[in-house]
Amino acid sequence: MTRLSPTARREEIVAAALRVASTKGMANTTVRDVAAEMGTSSGLIHHYFSSMDEVLAAAFEEAAGTDLANTETAMRSCSDAIGRLAAFFAAYTRSDEDASFQLWLDAWAEASRRPALGATSQRLNVAWQRLIAATIAEGIDDGVMVCDEPEATAWRVLSLLDGLSLQLAAHPGVIERGDVVDWAMTALEAEVGLPTGTLVRPVGQRSASAPARSTPASARRRHPRAATPAAR
Repeated sequence: MTRLSPTARREEIVAAALRVASTKGMANTTVRDVAAEMGTSSGLIHHYFSSMDEVLAAAFEEAAGTDLANTETAMRSCSDAIGRLAAFFAAYTRSDEDASFQLWLDAWAEASRRPALGATSQRLNVAWQRLIAATIAEGIDDGVMVCDEPEATAWRVLSLLDGLSLQLAAHPGVIERGDVVDWAMTALEAEVGLPTGTLVRPVGQRSASAPARSTPASARRRHPRAATPAAR
């Protein structure tokens, strides 16, 4: 094999592990499989990683961490909390790509048996929740949202989104793909005091109750309960 730097070699191993896991699943991916994918020996894998758990944790970090970073970038491009929440849903890939969500399903299923993978999946899942919670808090501070428990609301909405996405991945055809994000956005709007349809739906995921549109003037004005201190 071509001589690579330690960093480049680790990246190569991680990429190979992701390719194998995408076809065999994390539970069935072994050091031997990854070595075969790379055309090398298992000894090379063990030289850079102490265990298969560590390999899978690094692979999951690479894939899921990239999704998270892309979502954060999309949210930062928006000027207000309402726009950032809409951007969160538009950039959320777990419901758009079955392969991406399958990786999350595998990580969750293996988390209790693989400590490194479990710690990584938990940290990244909390990071997703924090994106929602922090943005809700911004909306409260701006006076356009009202919510007594931003942290709890964020967990409920993320869990709804993930649960519906699980149905898409595990039981195709049970629900419509276009409904997943719309239902989660509608739930979030109700939790933070926004009229249904305030959050602009991604293309093909329009609210049945109200057309997607720019932030209405009523949402841009200070919310009547905004003067009441909100739990943070």
